[in-house]
Parts: sequence; structure tokens; C-alpha cells
Amino acid sequence: MAEDWEQGGFGLYIHWPFCEAKCPYCDFNSHVSRQIDQGAWRAAYLTELTRAAAETEGRVLRSVFFGGGTPSLMDPDTVAAIIEAIRLLWPVANDLEITLEANPGSVEAGRFAAYRTGGVNRISMGVQALNDADLRRLGRIHTAAEAMTAFDIARRTFDRVSFDLIYARQGQSLKDWDAELRQALDMAVDHLSLYQLTIEQGTAFGDRYNAGKLRDLPDDDLGADLYAMTQDICGAAGMPAYEVSNHARDGAQSRHNLIYWRYGDYIGIGPGAHGRLTMNGSRWATECFSNPTRWLAEATTGKTEKPRAALSPRAQAQEFLLMGLRLKEGVSLNRYASLNGVPLDPGTIDELRDIGMIDVQNDRLVVLNQGFMVLDAVISKLLND
Repeated sequence: MAEDWEQGGFGLYIHWPFCEAKCPYCDFNSHVSRQIDQGAWRAAYLTELTRAAAETEGRVLRSVFFGGGTPSLMDPDTVAAIIEAIRLLWPVANDLEITLEANPGSVEAGRFAAYRTGGVNRISMGVQALNDADLRRLGRIHTAAEAMTAFDIARRTFDRVSFDLIYARQGQSLKDWDAELRQALDMAVDHLSLYQLTIEQGTAFGDRYNAGKLRDLPDDDLGADLYAMTQDICGAAGMPAYEVSNHARDGAQSRHNLIYWRYGDYIGIGPGAHGRLTMNGSRWATECFSNPTRWLAEATTGKTEKPRAALSPRAQAQEFLLMGLRLKEGVSLNRYASLNGVPLDPGTIDELRDIGMIDVQNDRLVVLNQGFMVLDAVISKLLND
């Protein structure tokens, strides 16, 4: 019998921890460093790949994702060497998706061509805004014109290109976002990631917010209206949401992110990278040490990870629900019951269904548009009743 994770697939995440500048809203494990020994990092990644492959021998790899940080600061030779090793270490799907995140300030045509030659077949670009004033507010070091140029290079070089925008920004009106979103859709190739600005503690924006210095953020009602507008405009343009913040043309969904949301297994390699691995009948949460210097040193010893934690059936079921209900396709009720040992409470399902938050379609529990606006509350209700 197939193991549970196989319903979601198997992927590999590689974290590059370096950026040219730290964005004030970012809570990812990213660091600014003037000098990077690309050769040492290449060797470390290759060593870690070999270690990870020994634990997952024979599994068919469906996606690879270079995230960060700013992976487009990696030498193309390093990326190519990693991809070559991956193809030798695992059997891979015929349609293996290999995504690399890029920031517009680190893009030029020759570099992108080299990534493509090395095996990258999808680019995810962090544009974030299409006007210079908001880019400055967001702490971005590129201009709107540089973003357009970088995007043009990407779409001439790769068949599959996604880019990110942040909305619900300071002072942003419905009219502002309507115009910017339509401009983005005119540019789009096959995928858009559209994130509402969230203020994370421990970031520069979090500190400003706590000090009362981050003004003109949209209130909850405007945030809901911005979200609803996003769904309407993208849907009409043939790029409906398949996940809370992600929109794609039919067949162009991010295969890597679907592994997360469908609760598959994935390896996390690099400083601060997380993973989920099912081995010997148990599912394990993995997390690498976040300090780049420590991780690089430990790569020679195979001790780059914190102690692993086995996830209880209840924890697995909770994660499955937290991830899967972000998807428009929803989750399998039978799979939840199999992970948890007991099903979701039928009374709670009926209650949320009666108020238009969710629906049940055969075996699948799906969140409706109204429910997506308060998704955290819907999931909390399902898990706590």
C-alpha cells in the first residue's frame, strides 16, 4: 500500500541564504554578506545532497526549488552542478520542475541563459510592486523599470515565469490596486503570486508597527475588498486562484508548492531549511541550523540539522488541514481521518457549511470564497471543536 505522503509527491528545497539587502517586511532566513565563497557553498550542497539521497533512495523526485535569500546571486556553475548531482542521485519525473527565485536587481541576460543551460526551467521573480514609490517603501533596491527589464529577460529565456506582488500596502486604494493588477496581468506569462502585506514580528516593519510609525495600512474591511477584487479580476483574466495567494493559467500551477499544500514529503537543504520526511513508518519534521557559517561548517560532518522530531498522528492531521485548506481543491476527509485516527466533527462541518464558509463535495472539504477571507478562523474552528 502506498504511504500517505505519496499522495502529495516528493520534492527538494534548496535554500540560498544571501541577499544584497534585507527587506524590512522579510522574516525569511536571509543575510547580507560582502564575500561569499561560492566553491565552498557548492561543495557543501553537493555533500548534503548525497546524504539526503541515501535516506530517500529510489524515490521519484518531482520538483526542485532554489529559494532564499536571492538564489539568482548563486554562480550559474553552482546551480548547474547541483542539478547535475540531483539527476544522478534520484530518479526524476519526466516533467521535473526546477524553479529558481530571482530578484530584478540581480538579473542579466547572460546569467539567465546560463541558468537555463544548467537545467533551470522555471523562474519566480520577486517584483513586489510596479511603481518606484512603493518599491522604496518596501525597501526594494530595484526600480520598476529594472523590474520590467528583468521580467522581459526572464520570459524570453524561460517558458514558465512567475512573479510576486505585494498588495494591501501603505496608502493603497482599490483604484490603485485595480490598475496595478491589470498591468501585472498584461505582463504575466502563466503564474502570479499575490500576497497581502503582513507585518511579522522581528522584522523592521514589525518594529516600526510596534512603535506606531507604520501608518496608512489598510483596515480589515479594505483588506477584504482588495482580496475580493483580486479574485474577480484574476478569474476574469483566465488566471484564477488555485491557492489563497497564487494564481495560474490551467496547468501552470507551481508543482513544488503543491507538494507542500498536498502534504507530500520534501527535503530541505541549506541554512534554516525545513523538511518533512516519512521513514520507517514515521513522519519527521526536519530543520537545518539557520546560521550560514555554522551550516557550512557542519556540512562536512553531516550534522547540519537540529534534532529531528517525529510528528504525532494528530500533528500530521493538523498540518494536513492547515496546508490543504489553502487550496481551492480542498482536502480529502478520508485522508484526514486516516492521519488523525478520528474524523472531523460532523456538527462543526455542518455549522460552517450552513453559514457559507465551506462545502463538502463527495470526499473533499473545500473552503468557499467567503471562508478564504477568514481562513484562520475556519481552520481553528475545525480543529478545536
